[in-house]
Amino acid sequence: MNLTREQMLEEMGLGPIWRLRTAPPVDEMPAEDDVRSAPAPDSAPSVSETAAASAPQRPAAPVGARSAEAVAALGWPELRQSIADCSACGLCRERKQAVPGVGDENADWLFIGEGPGSEEDARGEPFVGQAGKLLDAMLAAIDLERGRNVYIANAVKCRPPGNRTPEAEEITACWPYLKRQIALIRPKLIVLLGRAALQAVLHEERALGASRGKTFEYRDGELVVPVIVTYHPAYLLRNLPDKAKAWEDLCFARRLMREQQAAGMDLPLSPA
Repeated sequence: MNLTREQMLEEMGLGPIWRLRTAPPVDEMPAEDDVRSAPAPDSAPSVSETAAASAPQRPAAPVGARSAEAVAALGWPELRQSIADCSACGLCRERKQAVPGVGDENADWLFIGEGPGSEEDARGEPFVGQAGKLLDAMLAAIDLERGRNVYIANAVKCRPPGNRTPEAEEITACWPYLKRQIALIRPKLIVLLGRAALQAVLHEERALGASRGKTFEYRDGELVVPVIVTYHPAYLLRNLPDKAKAWEDLCFARRLMREQQAAGMDLPLSPA
């Protein structure tokens, strides 16, 4: 994408007044579903606050003809085929195709959304519609690019009817696939886009607004990955003022990378 930073921020709807700051404030927002009716939000916890360690493991779910244990042993080609053949929940009945994910399979950055929409279902790639255009602009604003040290996946791999939010049992059925993707990628940072992604990875119900500005941990054996939460691009298209809050979350994510590198961890920096 050959755009200046100002053009990228303009695409996000932030305009030229937004610049990367050393310590951006993070205001708490109500959960996405409650934005229209909720009272004025309180201040969010400090970005330095670290949440408790990983949540309990989600119970193993059958995955078509494969068990969760079998999925945990798959390599990338077999995993993609297993996702394509999956019939573990009702979403398989209306899909055109499953949408496993896209990007660098050795990426440091893993972005996880909720589920494919109609365009994603047709093309077999996540975030290809207007929400995808916004996500690409968000990545570019912090010097990232789809497919270059970035992998993009979803909590569920098949389109929910009417582009609705995935249901809990659908998230559970797809969890072995997402868990295996995380294990294969071994990312340095996971960014959760929306409440369904939060539920899938943290295995609990949390208000998205109250989860912003915190560092969670994803644990799977010896793999420990920091996790942060922000709004889904599709939500931002419907709630334009919250793009500024998403920008703060992206700044927080990049600062977290830098802090970890300063602490001696092997985390590459994006250029300033």
